[in-house]
Amino acid sequence: MENEVPLSGGRITPGVVRVGRTVRRPATASSSFVAELLGELQREGFTGAPRHLGFDTAGREILSYLPGWVPARFQRWTDPQVAAAGSLLRSFHDATRGSRLAGRHPVVCHHDPGPNNTVFADGVPAAFIDFDTAAPGDPMEDLGYMVWTWCISSQHTAPPATVQAAQVRVLADAYGLDAASRSRLVDAALDRQIRNARWWRSHLARPSPRVADEHEIAGRIRWSEQEHAYTWANRKTFDAALD
Repeated sequence: MENEVPLSGGRITPGVVRVGRTVRRPATASSSFVAELLGELQREGFTGAPRHLGFDTAGREILSYLPGWVPARFQRWTDPQVAAAGSLLRSFHDATRGSRLAGRHPVVCHHDPGPNNTVFADGVPAAFIDFDTAAPGDPMEDLGYMVWTWCISSQHTAPPATVQAAQVRVLADAYGLDAASRSRLVDAALDRQIRNARWWRSHLARPSPRVADEHEIAGRIRWSEQEHAYTWANRKTFDAALD
């Protein structure tokens, strides 16, 4: 077998490696759904996701390798990059809208479409990876998370809320969000921040091995709560940009 090169990008699934022009990932409880989803995306002509190529003799998923860059950390992005991310998310949702996999829900959501799960090609978001948390849902679940992780930041080095709010509008425009949904967008971001803190907190009560050590988990909880407090304090600014 060709050499295995460890890959980074996603924070949750360990043991992801590149083998030639493929990626091998440990199978999870969601592997069957992911295989069906990636097959459906391919049939619909959506190119912003890897292809599922089956399983290897070790039981790992085999995915096509997508060349490009996956950011290791959140950072500030340009308006064109944010717009490209919003357009990519809309294309993904549209490819699943009304499908059997979406069931009674409007679409299949990625549920973690942050920069760390996005492949950049020539500096522009081109594809999503790590579909382990994909499931039927409401588009606002993904949009709320994307607004937060691509546009909003409580860091002292981040630009003022007015600048961040303008970028929230860039994302909403690129996605093609209607007026009724725009009025729910900030609430969707706040909800994802609280859910993220709750998700990490639930792992503190789980036996080892955990997805991260207690110190890192505690840090992610504090960060999520800090981001929620910042978004809440500036929600009028974010809402006003979406009018």
